[in-house]
Amino acid sequence: MPINILMPALSPTMEKGNLAKWLKKEGDTVKSGDVIAEIETDKATMEVEAIDEGVLAKIVVPEGTADVPVNQLIALIAGEGEDPKSVSAAGGGGAPAPAKTEAPTPAPPAAAQAQPPAPAQAAPATATAPQAGTKPNGGGQGGRVVASPLARRIAKEAGLEIAMIQGSGPHGRVVERDVRAAAAGGAPPKAAPAAVTAAPAAAAKPPSAPAAPSDAQVKALFEPGSYEEIPHDNMRKTIARRLTEARQTVPQFYLTMDCEIDALLKLREEVNKAAPKDKDGKPAWKVSVNDMAIKALAMALMRVPDANVTWTEGAMLRHKHADVGVAVALPGNGLITPIIRAAETKTLSVIANQMKDFAARAKNRKLKPEEYQGGTTAVSNLGMFGIKEFTAVINPPHSTILAVGGGSQRVVVRKGELAVATVMSVTLSCDHRAVDGALGAQLIAAFKELVENPMGMLV
Repeated sequence: MPINILMPALSPTMEKGNLAKWLKKEGDTVKSGDVIAEIETDKATMEVEAIDEGVLAKIVVPEGTADVPVNQLIALIAGEGEDPKSVSAAGGGGAPAPAKTEAPTPAPPAAAQAQPPAPAQAAPATATAPQAGTKPNGGGQGGRVVASPLARRIAKEAGLEIAMIQGSGPHGRVVERDVRAAAAGGAPPKAAPAAVTAAPAAAAKPPSAPAAPSDAQVKALFEPGSYEEIPHDNMRKTIARRLTEARQTVPQFYLTMDCEIDALLKLREEVNKAAPKDKDGKPAWKVSVNDMAIKALAMALMRVPDANVTWTEGAMLRHKHADVGVAVALPGNGLITPIIRAAETKTLSVIANQMKDFAARAKNRKLKPEEYQGGTTAVSNLGMFGIKEFTAVINPPHSTILAVGGGSQRVVVRKGELAVATVMSVTLSCDHRAVDGALGAQLIAAFKELVENPMGMLV
């Protein structure tokens, strides 16, 4: 019987998607793990991997089709011993089978104050003995573990033994939800040698850190009916995971400095007045304080190149350009960080227009992965909310992130006399592995110099 390939749900809220491109054609052999199609979601273009093997016998939904409902039949695979030419959409018939495609392996989205391409390894799940009813997964031919590529990857990152996870997919296949459930419930990690397993309990080492409370334990603290459950979407899960990793794996320290921005505000006003207008009277650009902070940080990194780095275990990567990520809040309490590439080379008007475009598309989940992956540093600005000062969490592989507070009128001392100035507090978070205290101080001092003497950003 042919195998149905259904339109996958790429997020908990997804109802429809655009089938952008088929990467396999009818008659092609398909193996488990092959990327067979590209689907446009509300955030990016995602690749879909095949789970089953066979021949792509029939493409039911052609590429370029928009608004394909989730779980709609999009193609058929002829299994072993079947004639692909005899397979038709009707032949797949009956009620839709469970989706034969996993949610794809997306490029890591942005986390709070950023989104980098190579996330750190997640912390291993706490080791426990297998629960009653759990049995090794050896349902494949010759005892081979039956698991999707996505499930294998997630299990590897979580330090779980895939063979010890009971599958709920077709033919007992381990799929993503099984690994997620195992990780949340404390499934056993990679199996230890039998001699170790049989060692006396007294010889066992205690876990390095206490396990987080389960969902049930947290809910038990509150009266039933006194709260509303709002399921996490994929972005919120990614933000939580990456922030936890950043706190656990990156030794961070913080440097705060006050910057007088009266000259910057005056220059911003002059730059915006100089903007030409179209026939409708709309200016060609509108530069914000945040745009000027992006430019100043990029130029500061060029003045302090040893801080424009990325840490790896084998070497320090010193970058030739300053790719500055900018935190953008999304509707529904999410966050993504589009990146201004080579920001030190761009004019304030170009940065302003690029950020305007990024912000609009980010809020509509239309950014491409290459537009929010990577970067060397980031800017997070909460000044528009009246926040005076805060610290931001570094998002690897960044080595720094600048938290920008709001400008306010403050009393300052100049040559022994009191004066009133507009002052903006900024805090630089640094990865101590890559940027030491003195180096971080040089970087934030270079930023302050550019902000207080902003004409340097125009030359």
